[in-house]
Amino acid sequence: MALRNALMAALLRGEASGYDLAKEFDAAVANFWMATPQQLYRELERMAAEGLIAARVVEQERRPNKRLFSLTDAGMAAVRDYVAEPPGKPTAIRDELMVKVQCADVGDLGAVRAAITERMAWATAKLAHYRRLQERLLGGRTEEEFFAEADRIGPYLTLLRGMSFERENLQWGEMALRRLEQRAAVPRPAG
Repeated sequence: MALRNALMAALLRGEASGYDLAKEFDAAVANFWMATPQQLYRELERMAAEGLIAARVVEQERRPNKRLFSLTDAGMAAVRDYVAEPPGKPTAIRDELMVKVQCADVGDLGAVRAAITERMAWATAKLAHYRRLQERLLGGRTEEEFFAEADRIGPYLTLLRGMSFERENLQWGEMALRRLEQRAAVPRPAG
């Protein structure tokens, strides 16, 4: 998937500045797509040059002027075309922690346990962030009410996937720590 597709998806909410899009990525898209602000701005420039988005300048008195981006008709058509395409192959996991865990039997089990614990802390923080976002999206409604009434449900569905991913990370971490503790308690023959 190209970054432009994720940006166009974010712009479905309406006009936004590059700063707003970066915050949106951090808050709502980070569970399935990562990008630095520099990458976002470069892609916005390319998209504007290709006519997929339009930019307008908003003059501000005490701050630098800002540019607001919105999808053009060509951009909306590109989103529709993208949605109609079959998805590519599922993403493969590339995770340095998994390589460390793979080597746990010949390495420092304490260091591996610490790395897993750190990952669990990260997952806990992300899950708390996602829960706050969920509350904001629901706005006091039940999920059933939200799905029946909301203009767009896609962002909520991707949020649920991100929450599920972080819960699974925590579940796996707890199991892995338990197994590594068991392993550390068993005397191992040298060599």
